[in-house]
Amino acid sequence: MKNIYNVAQRNNDLGTETAFSVLAKANKLASQGKNIINLGIGQPDFQTPEHIVEAGVKALKDGHHGYTQSTGIPKLREAVSEDIKRRHDVNVSPEQILIVPGGKVIIFFSAMLMGEKGKEILYPNPGFPIYESAINYSGAKAIPYKLCEDQGFSFSADDILKKINERTSLIIINSPANPTGGVVPRKELEKLADGLQKFPNVVLMSDEIYDQFCFGDESFTTMLSFPEIRERLIILNGWSKTYAMTGWRLGYGIFPAKLYEIAEKLAVNIHSCVNASAQFAALEALKGPQDCVQEMNNTFKKRAEIMFAKLNDLEGFKCQKPSGAFYCFPNINGTNKNSTEIQNILLDELGVATVAGTSFGKFGEGYVRLSCANSLEAIEEAVSRMKTIF
Repeated sequence: MKNIYNVAQRNNDLGTETAFSVLAKANKLASQGKNIINLGIGQPDFQTPEHIVEAGVKALKDGHHGYTQSTGIPKLREAVSEDIKRRHDVNVSPEQILIVPGGKVIIFFSAMLMGEKGKEILYPNPGFPIYESAINYSGAKAIPYKLCEDQGFSFSADDILKKINERTSLIIINSPANPTGGVVPRKELEKLADGLQKFPNVVLMSDEIYDQFCFGDESFTTMLSFPEIRERLIILNGWSKTYAMTGWRLGYGIFPAKLYEIAEKLAVNIHSCVNASAQFAALEALKGPQDCVQEMNNTFKKRAEIMFAKLNDLEGFKCQKPSGAFYCFPNINGTNKNSTEIQNILLDELGVATVAGTSFGKFGEGYVRLSCANSLEAIEEAVSRMKTIF
């Protein structure tokens, strides 16, 4: 179709998140009376804990209806700082913390800060699709590094370091990872931090949104643990996964001092501030009881173990045991069908919503993502349906 409005060409570089397209199709099929089991969308199936909801309601009743600081409510930034100290024994100034409407904002801010024509940004593949989309939109060249099944879907620090050249401005990492459930061992993170000493102009953005859902042999290591790179480190985190608050649209970024002022300007220009009541709910999430987090982590671990075992009983499927997040990412090459074919068969013929591995990059071919964010009964029924074909 002819571009009659002369829309800027850069918009053609935007990608999308196929999980939402699958969700829309699944919902449409459900509305037509088909029984759908949704293992596609990446959000906890838990309700936001009641004490957090009540804090948001109270904020509204108390009259918190106006603008807040573009950087976020001071008490909330202080609470984030205290939470990082409590969990990681690392000191982060509240003046480096930026509250934003969802973690994707930090991905885009990082790409806008560091990406432009002539630059290169490294990102994980298979990985969250918005990484590549944001890089392309920035004008930079997106350079994938492969997450390998035989390495537990971790990355090789040596592989990343070999890809750095004079055009490299930013590296994106994600652990625990979407879509693979992989967790990067501390030794690889140490090697990466050490190797970056040779490239002082390269910034690192670490997506740690799944940091509290880690249940494999490898424990979670935040990149804040490495002081040698703190002055060029951006951290992405938030409340969506940890506290089942996806619809509240809350995230935060930790920026080095030299980048913070520019990031704040982006916030002012793009979203002004995060809505006040959600920030008070987020404050309660951090300050209130944390047993809800452990309960969800234990539940996802149990579901992942069961899904992993059952998927390996299917003919043509081979699944790595996930170490974190809440996804299984089985290899489906033994079915002699590609990722999109498997996605469509599962949804159209069996009523099981999943996401093709190619939705997460070219190295996702041969895989599908299944979310453990559904009940055990639903997971067991889904695999039971799959057994009728595989």
